[in-house]
Amino acid sequence: MVAAGAALADEVGLADLTMGALAERLGVRTPSLYKHVGGQDDLNRRIAVLAMSQAADAVGGAVQGYAGRDALAAAARAFRAFVLEHPGRYAATIGLEPSGPDDPLAAAGRRLLDAFTAVLRGYEVDPADVDHALRMLRSLCHGFATLQAANGFQWSADIDESFEWLIAFADRGLRAR
Repeated sequence: MVAAGAALADEVGLADLTMGALAERLGVRTPSLYKHVGGQDDLNRRIAVLAMSQAADAVGGAVQGYAGRDALAAAARAFRAFVLEHPGRYAATIGLEPSGPDDPLAAAGRRLLDAFTAVLRGYEVDPADVDHALRMLRSLCHGFATLQAANGFQWSADIDESFEWLIAFADRGLRAR
């Protein structure tokens, strides 16, 4: 059911995902869903866990065997591709706080951060600056991908070329630290 909710969120947007719409998609009555989830907030949280886990798998798999700029490019491209393919489920992850260290959302988030932390090992980032570098990477990748997913780039420059420019920019910045 969570996978169906995530797929529906990707199609219609997270804001338009409702228990009623999901029930209709699944061919059941809405009250039947409450046997599986506690309501809309619980469904959205479960979708966020799924999305964070899938993003961690995508980025973690992409960086395997790479270092430095190659790892950065692989991670950034994988993250962007995930957001573009799954904009609704990715939206569920934004602003959601884990309820504690045992929350599946926390575990999935750690896995995604670990994948980006692996990228940073190819650079001489001071351990005291790793959190800053991770926030920078997240901001660049998240910002570009979510703007693109929302059709936010309306001018003529090639979007893929702009994204490669972003990767080169981040690589230069990380090497300069």
